[in-house]
Amino acid sequence: MQHLMKRQPAVWVGICLAAVLSVSALASPARAQSVTRGPYLQTGTPKSVTVRWRTSVATDSKVWYGSQPGSLNGNVVDTGSVTEHKVTLTGLSPSTRYYYAIGSTTQLLVGNDTNHFFFTSPPLGDKGKTRIWVLGDSGTANSSAQSVRNAYYSYTGSTNTDVWLMLGDNAYPDGTDSDYQSAVFNMYPTMLRKSVLWPTLGNHDGHSADSGSQSGPYYNIFNLPKAGEAGGLASGTEAYYSFDRGQIHFVCLDSYDSSRKTGGAMMNWLTNDLKATLQPWTIAFWHHPPYSKGSHDSDSEVELIEMRQYALPILEAHGVDLVLSGHSHSYDRSFLINGHYGKSSTFSSSMKVDGGNGRVGGTGAYSKPSAGPAGNEGAVYVVAGSSGKTESGSLNHPAMFISMGVLGSLVLDVEGSRLDALFLTSSGKIGDQFTIEKGSTVTAPQPPAAPGNLQAQEVSADGIDLSWQDLSTNESGFSVEMSPQGGAWAQLGSVAANVKAYAATGLDPLSTYSFRVRAQNSAGNSPYSNVDTATTLAEPAPGGTGGTGGTGGTGGAEDAVEAQAISVVGTRTGSASDTQTMNGVCEVLSEVTQNGTNLMTWKFAFDVQGGSAVTLFVKAFQSVSTDGDNFVFAYSTDDQTYTDVLTVSKTADDGLYQSKSLPASLQGRVYIRVSDTRRVASTGSLDKISIDHLFIRSE
Repeated sequence: MQHLMKRQPAVWVGICLAAVLSVSALASPARAQSVTRGPYLQTGTPKSVTVRWRTSVATDSKVWYGSQPGSLNGNVVDTGSVTEHKVTLTGLSPSTRYYYAIGSTTQLLVGNDTNHFFFTSPPLGDKGKTRIWVLGDSGTANSSAQSVRNAYYSYTGSTNTDVWLMLGDNAYPDGTDSDYQSAVFNMYPTMLRKSVLWPTLGNHDGHSADSGSQSGPYYNIFNLPKAGEAGGLASGTEAYYSFDRGQIHFVCLDSYDSSRKTGGAMMNWLTNDLKATLQPWTIAFWHHPPYSKGSHDSDSEVELIEMRQYALPILEAHGVDLVLSGHSHSYDRSFLINGHYGKSSTFSSSMKVDGGNGRVGGTGAYSKPSAGPAGNEGAVYVVAGSSGKTESGSLNHPAMFISMGVLGSLVLDVEGSRLDALFLTSSGKIGDQFTIEKGSTVTAPQPPAAPGNLQAQEVSADGIDLSWQDLSTNESGFSVEMSPQGGAWAQLGSVAANVKAYAATGLDPLSTYSFRVRAQNSAGNSPYSNVDTATTLAEPAPGGTGGTGGTGGTGGAEDAVEAQAISVVGTRTGSASDTQTMNGVCEVLSEVTQNGTNLMTWKFAFDVQGGSAVTLFVKAFQSVSTDGDNFVFAYSTDDQTYTDVLTVSKTADDGLYQSKSLPASLQGRVYIRVSDTRRVASTGSLDKISIDHLFIRSE
């Protein structure tokens, strides 16, 4: 049955009281109903948006909207009786905030308050700032996804999220309706009601969906612009589509369930769509990455190979600027590259349009000469598949400038001829950043870039060690500031250029201190790094000896020691016995160079007895690193999903332990992974970590 959709303009009778009464009069519904999903927004344009929600019983649909809560003077009604409600508002003004409410012709259910609003897109070609949030493989519906979400909410604050992308595997394990309820609707209710979500299909979503018939939960939940209604060329399918926002052209492809071959419907549409756009910026996204050495290998998996072979030549020939994908559960970011369509072994330096780090405070932003779409001037490729979990891999694809197995999401800001990108970790730290500039070959002198990934680690009753990433190449030094017990900030000390560590000493026992760092040069100060906090120890760390059977420690404690070593990549000298006691004899793990990248990952298995408190103790130190490397320890109960817990950055054996509390519920087989933190092009220096004592204490 075809439903009647009609617009009902506001009617003003005498004074504004009439409009208020028209809303408040709905307080007594004919029968009880409730919203069980949403509201959520789809297919936003400068003049329209679709509002969707689900109710417990079937009713007609109504959306009120207006410039202020309490003054929702416009409304649209769909007379069909449904539980899956879909109402499109049209005739809106560009770049405008609208407040709204949803319900039926007999009941207003939710909204008409300051929490329910949306912004329409700006006019086509507008060069104002656009904030974009990118999540990949976020559908785990667990604490990892929550921490990534919370870090972004804290980072973006009151800045509106203009475009929200999901890169597939949006709802594990099978993309069913209940999977989506847990992983999307229960996870992001605040963002869903104010920002339009633009997804792509992942392989897990595809377990219950079919692109050929556009059926299944994925296609039932989302309304995507197959008729070109949001800009771009009509694709005739929701499996792949394009849309415009301001001066940006977005292209979404289906790497899982549509033909990826040259001459197929999707690649033919892609060619014609890119020919038709005049937008200065082009961002493409899909699920399977063309370049990856993470939990998936782009040299051996067919979806990854075919997207690289067939989609990339079309995109690069038409001037794509940024390509986003997930699937591998890591963060990887390429140099500015062009023309690499084969296996990783065929990548060469000639394919690097710019082999620098892309950072304004470093080797400089990636610069593309043309202000608009121009073929083969280079693109940056990002794998952002760690928004719900991380998994291991060699992370050494030669096209990548940086790779890391860290939870997080990607944040993009596009304004005028400049795109700024940063990888925001689940702890709120900046793990990577880069800039692309178009139509400009010269970057004006700048203050240094902010230091990244500041980590504060308690080492004694009166000492906390600091370490950070130097994300600039033009600083003259760093200043370190401290806030004791939440008090005022004051400068603690300073270090010279290229120094990436500081030891805070003379502190009070069992006291909490916050730290931040910034770089400076003759042009001024950088922004501050992230803030990190640590609490000094109560007394020197324990000297328990442990035992191969997982016994020992002090008092009633049980210490589990290494039961098995698992090699991933890197070399190892020594044996398990070297880490089972504190005797000055160390097990040494060293990086190796693979495809021009220095990297190391080892894993160790422990049999933990469990108790009311479980703590990881590490007595270790690293070699002096020339590329800012540290070593991070993470734990897992299934050898799949790891959580980072502490970082070793000190370069001498000071006789002290580092410790971190683990969940008290840990019992049985527990895995500890140690990895280097910076996987960048080889500098000729292979870093190593020396471990004297490593155990997990149960009390």
